[in-house]
Amino acid sequence: MSKSLHCISPIDGSVFAERPTLTLDQAKASVLRLTKAQKAWAARPLKERIDLVMAGVAKIGEQNDDIVPELAKMMGRPVRYGGEFGGFNERASHMAKIAEESLKPIIVEESDSFERRIVKEAHGLVLVIAPWNYPYMTAINTIAPALIAGNTVMLKHSTQTLLVGERMAQAFQDAGVPKDVFENVFLDHATTSELIAQKSFGFVNFTGSVGGGKAIEQAAAGTFTGVGLELGGKDPGYVMEDADVDAAVDTLIDGAMFNSGQCCCGIERIYVHASKYDEFVEKAVKIVSNYKLGNPLDAETTLGPMAHKRFADEVRMQTSEAIEAGAKALIDPALFPQDDGGAYLMPQILVDVTHDMRIMRDESFGPVVGIMKVESDEEAIALMNDSEFGLTASLWTQDPERAASIGAQIETGTIFMNRADYLDPALCWTGCKNTGRGGALSIIGYQNLTRPKSYHLKKA
Repeated sequence: MSKSLHCISPIDGSVFAERPTLTLDQAKASVLRLTKAQKAWAARPLKERIDLVMAGVAKIGEQNDDIVPELAKMMGRPVRYGGEFGGFNERASHMAKIAEESLKPIIVEESDSFERRIVKEAHGLVLVIAPWNYPYMTAINTIAPALIAGNTVMLKHSTQTLLVGERMAQAFQDAGVPKDVFENVFLDHATTSELIAQKSFGFVNFTGSVGGGKAIEQAAAGTFTGVGLELGGKDPGYVMEDADVDAAVDTLIDGAMFNSGQCCCGIERIYVHASKYDEFVEKAVKIVSNYKLGNPLDAETTLGPMAHKRFADEVRMQTSEAIEAGAKALIDPALFPQDDGGAYLMPQILVDVTHDMRIMRDESFGPVVGIMKVESDEEAIALMNDSEFGLTASLWTQDPERAASIGAQIETGTIFMNRADYLDPALCWTGCKNTGRGGALSIIGYQNLTRPKSYHLKKA
């Protein structure tokens, strides 16, 4: 007997969508269909696969007017921000553009005596487990290059954004991608783990929590299935004495608060040189004090509810613990009467914070940021590295050589200079430490979604 998945809307706590899960036997039947279809899909010309994928992307774009309010109802992002199609299309388009070069064989020798080459062969069936916070953009990171490279794809999306996978798969099928090449499924955790343990997939890509990543690795143990994991983060920003403070505060505070702080590479801690500290903090407080917390369907709302009350409760707990330990909260709660103790959570800036506080160590994933004063690059580097995570770091200076030198000393996946909270599809999206393993997008993304196969042909 199947169970049901329920998407609870953070707007009012009502059930927005419900779908039955597949039984294990039904899920295995889907795996078999997708696996059987893969060889024929991979045999199609590369250009044909690219064109079909981009036609599917375009179909999603045609639905954007429906998708934007649907996302607001499922996970709370305000409609004023217009959805995700810009980034969705940018990422897919870049992977389509570089596909031929990324997937071409490596020719070692072509002579009268030998032909030696390395080709890039699709894994087979790829399982994509996508998160709710940027449900379209995070999913396309793997779906587009996986399909282009000749894999078939099974998509399991987050319950919080229950309708996204269904909408994506249907759009791609309407564009001409066969149903048995890209299928959305509704699975519970136990069935997902069992499928992985049974070596159903050639590759598994998971974006989510550290605990979820550990569960994926445990399920895959002994199967030799490749896994890509993009997990937690506690991304720092560092504002140096030569930084453009106005640009830094605008970008870093937006990076901390946009999407109610629910961004994989959102800014969760900021270090500011002593000479710029007071100015930075004053301007940050002014920006945050002018946010409007409210119903995400209201065009005036700049900060919607968090996706679920339990996420907001964790942020409240981290914040209250920090204040009890000596941190100072700078945003007046009276400015945000909409904070109902549930999913609607006011933004907060904390100073007098230390790394003894969870607010500066644990992932918050909400609209709160701690700001610390530092005296030197060495102090800032030590603090930025004092974390179990490593996804991005944002450095603010007028000196690219200094940024590169500091970046070489930071344990992270991506270094930004004078930018934050952005994913460049031409660069590898990767992390270190408890942020995970593997890499998405760029030429590296294609390398991870294929396996090398060598040919050594001795001619008569």
